[in-house]
Amino acid sequence: MTAPRLSIHDRMVELADTTRCRLLAALERQELTVGELAQALQLPQSTVSRHLKILADQAWIASRAEGASRWYRRNPRLDADMLGLWELVRSAMADTPAALQDAARIEAVVASRRTVTQAFFATASAEWDALRTGMFGARADLTAAFALLDRQLIVGDLGCGTGSLSAALAPHVGHVHAIDASPAMLTAAASRLAGFGNVSVEEGALESLPLPDGVLDVAILMLVLHHVSDPVRALREVHRVLRPGGRVLIGDMRPHAHERFREQMGHVWLGFAEPTVHEWLHEAGFVQPRYVPLPVDTDASGPALFSCTAVALPRPVMVLS
Repeated sequence: MTAPRLSIHDRMVELADTTRCRLLAALERQELTVGELAQALQLPQSTVSRHLKILADQAWIASRAEGASRWYRRNPRLDADMLGLWELVRSAMADTPAALQDAARIEAVVASRRTVTQAFFATASAEWDALRTGMFGARADLTAAFALLDRQLIVGDLGCGTGSLSAALAPHVGHVHAIDASPAMLTAAASRLAGFGNVSVEEGALESLPLPDGVLDVAILMLVLHHVSDPVRALREVHRVLRPGGRVLIGDMRPHAHERFREQMGHVWLGFAEPTVHEWLHEAGFVQPRYVPLPVDTDASGPALFSCTAVALPRPVMVLS
């Protein structure tokens, strides 16, 4: 059974108390706890709690729990009668000395939150990177940045390995084609990616991808091109599966002299210089290449890396004579 709607007279009684009006005015600006309200309005916590309960019971305020605290704010969904009445009351009290003093003290309370944060960073700046990595992992910021991607994108993770990049991309895009030539890698990728409904795991070499023409918006070759015997042929195949205007992203090693990688890890190429990558991309039908040396990770033992993006030109139309 629906509770009867309160009359405007009942609502006026609820706002007849000055303390309740001061609390509503305070909670209109931002969320505050009972302790912060008591400090700002210079009232006992018991008094603040009693009036907050009245306001909450009549839906003037909303609250939420966070850890051991409860945060209060003015209800953002007041009905038309309540909102009209509150606007009248607020305008009548807005410029009174008490209201102005309350507003100044509330600003001071909120500023004290910033002071605590600033004090922490003043002493923790030297250790902050290690602290953040320990709490959230080394790739938290990069993983969150994937949310900038278009939700409709069709992405190819070409040479996906065990699927870690595909797993990071999948929540943010329309579909991921995770493709690798190694059955062992694909077994691990399939296990990691089993919970994603928008990822397909497929076996295929970079030179002969199991995809139709023009199906991808983005193709990613992350630390895979140095394993490919004919990079230009592979890039032409990547161009084939990209739509006109689609983009390729290559992440790989800059030139280095670690010959042991050929025998130990099956590397065909000892990194790639910018002119070489630009030339190969041009031959494969890409334009606007952008080669960016990446910052060196001091904890990593391998060669320095680069990223390179380029745009796929439309494929030429074959005219039969």
